[in-house]
Amino acid sequence: MEKFTQLLQPVADNLYVSALVALIPIVFYLVTLAGLKVKGWLTGLLTLILAIIIACIFFKMPFHFAAFSTFQGMVYGAMPIGWIILTSVFLYKMTVKTGHFGIIRDSITSLTDDRRLQALIIAFSFGAFLEGAAGFGAPVAITASLLVGLGFRPLYAAGVCMIANTAPVAFGAVGAPVTAMDGLATYANGSPIAAAEIAAMIGRQLPLVSIFIPFYLVLIMAGFKKTLEVWPALLVSGGSFAIAQFVSSNYMGEQLPDILSSLVSLVSIVILLQFWKPKTTWRFADEKEVDKDAEVTPKHSLKEVLVAWSPFVVLTLIIFIWTMKSSKAFFKTLALNPKVPFIHNNIISSVSGKEIAAVFKLDLVGSIGTAILVAALISKFIIKISWKDAGATFVQTFNEVKIALLTICFVVGFAYIMNASGMSNTLGYALAATGGAFKFLSPALGWIGVFITGSDTSANLLFAKLQQVTASQVGMDPLLAVAANASGGVVGKMISPQSIAVAAAAVGLVGRESDLLKFTVKHSFILLIVVCAIIALQSTGVLGWMIPVHP
Repeated sequence: MEKFTQLLQPVADNLYVSALVALIPIVFYLVTLAGLKVKGWLTGLLTLILAIIIACIFFKMPFHFAAFSTFQGMVYGAMPIGWIILTSVFLYKMTVKTGHFGIIRDSITSLTDDRRLQALIIAFSFGAFLEGAAGFGAPVAITASLLVGLGFRPLYAAGVCMIANTAPVAFGAVGAPVTAMDGLATYANGSPIAAAEIAAMIGRQLPLVSIFIPFYLVLIMAGFKKTLEVWPALLVSGGSFAIAQFVSSNYMGEQLPDILSSLVSLVSIVILLQFWKPKTTWRFADEKEVDKDAEVTPKHSLKEVLVAWSPFVVLTLIIFIWTMKSSKAFFKTLALNPKVPFIHNNIISSVSGKEIAAVFKLDLVGSIGTAILVAALISKFIIKISWKDAGATFVQTFNEVKIALLTICFVVGFAYIMNASGMSNTLGYALAATGGAFKFLSPALGWIGVFITGSDTSANLLFAKLQQVTASQVGMDPLLAVAANASGGVVGKMISPQSIAVAAAAVGLVGRESDLLKFTVKHSFILLIVVCAIIALQSTGVLGWMIPVHP
């Protein structure tokens, strides 16, 4: 069977020139979408075609290898990613169809009708909870839909939720990004770096960002003066989250930080609002001024409120059941993993020199999207929607997101061709070859990985070992470097093509992905610099004391 060996520096036998060529599809995507404002699906298709051309011509990948790698990525884009988006939006639209979302909206506005505080409660705290329980796009899809239902403009709803998602991504999906790195890298003495140790190190990096995110969110929305008006809420929301994130990641492992931190943050802000309110109620400039004397929030019984929120309570319970170890083990026995023709074990990695397995992961039953669908079907009986109306709502949802689903397939296909051709490895090694500057730039490696793959888990699998090897060459602590990959990756998710497509689909911005990218891209770079600065200081005597004792 024909083999393809990835080339690390195929262009002019030079690593940096090869890396510049590998960067072309990424730059093309950013310029075409944000600069030229080409529609998302067309940008995704053109970027995919360009990546295939570069893979075949410059990285010497046989065309049929490129074609089947792309097909493998597009299948993954449809299942599980596209499936999660479809079912998430369907669940939300069911609550709208039955009028229950109006009660949800009233229950939140009775707590606060201030947009700044609503963003903290829904985008930051509730979004982090969903990230910890599910991940894979569901948190942004659900929380952005909720904010739109509350009256947020779609662009701000999606943008704010994507930026808020920065805090929990490293421990998302019950710690999957950290668990994936367990034993992948080693210390100088050859002993493996355990997931719990990586979690502890990340827990000494991200809380410094997490405590800042609520302030940053409100600053983006309302400006500096209006942000200071709600400083008690910002301190309680971000501070409680950061403290819980540090404690749980350092003393409980990698699986619980998001879930515990989000719950602590959510309860803390709700308690605060029982005793404190901002002096003024802030809304967006294009919204009507709020007359507190004239505006009366409808009163609902406790039963009505519980029934209205029940789909999201059921969702939480079902996701927990779906992500239990015993459930995962059972679903694994039902999953179909057919080998991808031609390329399975026929691509040789330019980094490890080993064969790369290529299988279709068709885990339909075990997918989080299926868990969301089950939650929706159970909720159907609680919120009392007929099968006819539920079916019509599902068809309507599919028609609304079908272009976005196509976009997701294209951009995931692009990610797969970048990885299978070896372009991602070339980019990683070029960044790792920067010498002493790597102590500052190491988080950028995770940032690039998440931009390409759309997943902190995938980026960690891609670059964690490279981080450790490079760290040993430049005198950097290997544990710090491996953790930096995850911490840097979290700020790349808000501009990942997959994330942009998911968020746009959730709030009805299909065709306006360029506006969303322009909204998030500068914040991604700003937060990346912040993370890089933290890692650089931890690699020196300034904050070096923050690194846990290890072999």
